[in-house]
Amino acid sequence: MHDPELVEPVDPDFDSRPRRHRPDVLAAITVGGAIGAFGRYEAGLRWPAASGAFPATTFLVNTSGSLLIGILLVLIVERWSSPRLARPFLCIGVLGAWTTMSTFATEADLLVRDGHAATALAYIAATIAAGLTATAAGIGVARRFVR
Repeated sequence: MHDPELVEPVDPDFDSRPRRHRPDVLAAITVGGAIGAFGRYEAGLRWPAASGAFPATTFLVNTSGSLLIGILLVLIVERWSSPRLARPFLCIGVLGAWTTMSTFATEADLLVRDGHAATALAYIAATIAAGLTATAAGIGVARRFVR
């Protein structure tokens, strides 16, 4: 039974109709995701990580994505009167596919399996710290310098 006291969060990119597919939003996410995934794939091909080495490409991809999402969310939500599909396209689609938690987890696991636990721990800690720092920096830069 639905409790009227509980209110679900409202996503501004969706209308008030609950649980209905929005083809325009799904299309924006799909197109953005294709762009982000292509870029991520190309980065991995151009700068592959050597076996046992710190996965610098994935680290830089995830850190840059964190910085950009901090900047873009401030711009889209707080600063610009952005088109309704800007956030799903850019943040969920492009940057959601650009950043890659699955590759991050796989690379950390492979490092441990191959006997490089210290490198894996450094990679995990650095990725989390850099991602949080980059997101906060992106938010701060966008709020300070973009009016």
